[in-house]
Amino acid sequence: MTATTDIPPAVAAAPPRSAFGAAFDRGFEILCFASATFLLTALGGIVVSLAIGGWPAFQAFGFAFFTSAEWDPVQEIYGSAGAVAGTLISASLALLFALPLSFGIAIFLVELCPPVLRRPIGTAVELLAGIPSIVYGMWGLFVFAPWFAKHVQMPIMMSAKPGTLWEKITTGVPNGAGILSASIILAIMILPFIAATMRELLLTIPAQVRESAYGLGSTTFEVIRKVSLPYIRTGAIGAVMLGLGRALGETMAVTFIIGNAHGFPTSLFASGSTIASTIANEFAEATGVLHTSSLIALGLVLFIITFAVLAIARLLIGRQANL
Repeated sequence: MTATTDIPPAVAAAPPRSAFGAAFDRGFEILCFASATFLLTALGGIVVSLAIGGWPAFQAFGFAFFTSAEWDPVQEIYGSAGAVAGTLISASLALLFALPLSFGIAIFLVELCPPVLRRPIGTAVELLAGIPSIVYGMWGLFVFAPWFAKHVQMPIMMSAKPGTLWEKITTGVPNGAGILSASIILAIMILPFIAATMRELLLTIPAQVRESAYGLGSTTFEVIRKVSLPYIRTGAIGAVMLGLGRALGETMAVTFIIGNAHGFPTSLFASGSTIASTIANEFAEATGVLHTSSLIALGLVLFIITFAVLAIARLLIGRQANL
């Protein structure tokens, strides 16, 4: 009995690349490299132009430009501390308000929502993300601010006992405009971005992973807490930082509702300003060299803050990926 061996079928030789194909590949590589180089060049050009434009302000005020909150165009005295504080406080409060709501919306749409309501609610969330910021600002100024002053500010301020910490953090003019109002508007604006990103991340979890957890007797809350959220934690950090970056750089909506008062915010109901709102309010009226330079320097400070936030996000994502 003779042994038979299986002979593999002949593998067809790969056709040689044509001269046109080789030239096209080389041109494609050059085009991609040029695109990346152009992006880095544009970024470097922005940084250099902001540094050159803001240099007269840095030279005139030195380190006091970052530590002083005094902003007086009449006397040509400018400090960025008040605007920086307003930017960080409003963005942080907005993230604090939006984060639990965004996670709740995303988890409800993926895990708990009836199929008949999933598409309408998802579409509504996406429509919120598409509303222009100036519309949010006008709605905040003409609708939300009067309601907020009547139903929130006045009752809280009237109920605060004199001399207490609660009175100190709720003092202000009850007109509906201030740090807290701007933070709520910002939270509404960044909520759909975080919720939509979180929903897409939850949809990437394989069904077998969740079904295995349910098969072991886990409840819905346990599956979400111990399976779903740990599975997407790296992407969730990116979603949160996306919302924070939007809140830091928002201009028109904040300009309408924050009150535009320079200086450190003294309470949640006090008027304040952000870097973006200060630039939007004063750049068209800045006639002096020092005034214009100070506004450009504010732009450089905002760029540095945004870059720092993105760097921290990349660091956190890198640590999560190594776990």
